[in-house]
Amino acid sequence: MTAEEIQGVARELQTIRNQIQTLSSQVTEYGITVEALDKQDPGRPVFRSFGNLLLEVDDRTSLVSELTEAKNTLDEHLRRLLEKEEGLREQYERLAEAFEME
Repeated sequence: MTAEEIQGVARELQTIRNQIQTLSSQVTEYGITVEALDKQDPGRPVFRSFGNLLLEVDDRTSLVSELTEAKNTLDEHLRRLLEKEEGLREQYERLAEAFEME
């Protein structure tokens, strides 16, 4: 066991943690957006950004469905990253312990 191997796992763990933080923020943002759409008066217009354009949405139900699907996809990806983080953390702890025993 070398210090470089432990550092490699630590770097990978840090990368995963950064991805988890980013995805968590995106999941929260989607949740807030869907919640805001549900609370908004159905008679008021809703707009969506497409590149540099802001276009009115005709089918609000479709938009909510699309946003919910995107949130669910991100949730699933986040779940997989959390599992990977757990495995890497356990691997790091085992490697560090083995290194200390040498």
